[in-house]
Amino acid sequence: MSEQAITLTTADKGRRRFLVAATTLVGGIGLAAVAVPFISAMNPSARARSAGAPVNVDFSKLEPGQQVTVKWRGKPVWILRRTPQMLEDMHAARFREQLLDPDSRVTSQQPDYAQNEFRSVEEEYLVVIAICTHLGCVPSFRPDRAPADLGPDWVGGYYCPCHGSRFDFAGRVYKNVPAPTNLVIPPYRFLLETEVRIGEGTTSS
Repeated sequence: MSEQAITLTTADKGRRRFLVAATTLVGGIGLAAVAVPFISAMNPSARARSAGAPVNVDFSKLEPGQQVTVKWRGKPVWILRRTPQMLEDMHAARFREQLLDPDSRVTSQQPDYAQNEFRSVEEEYLVVIAICTHLGCVPSFRPDRAPADLGPDWVGGYYCPCHGSRFDFAGRVYKNVPAPTNLVIPPYRFLLETEVRIGEGTTSS
């Protein structure tokens, strides 16, 4: 076999190896392009979450008196671990007289299973949408008692800095403020002692 023939054969083999490798690479990229949307489709999309897909929240690290903020349907939701003092203050008759709707009679503001004194499934934990029912501002968490700016009767709660609306630690609105109703309680249920699913009601609903 001539030297030219050997050279041509070697070049052909190299070209063939290149073509095989290139075809394999392109095929692999195509398979990945198909696989990525398929894998992504198995997870809830941002659109699905904003449309109301349930959100699981583990709040096992919350200490009494602390709260965490999460998002559901694009809205901030608070989970507050109430202290015995908070619960006692809300139960006091003199305090109830300051509230516009202490018994949560506006039923659109909470599920049936949260239409109770503490507006919750478990009285220790409040789950509430953190949006003022006046014009949609986010109230401030004010656990301090009798601060100078809120007065000596303030035992802690939520204060809206936009127009001065006040809410207790059950999200119940005070009298004589701009907000017309209590804060909204979203549908939720407990999965574990310290884990809730926001967006799905309890089995008793």
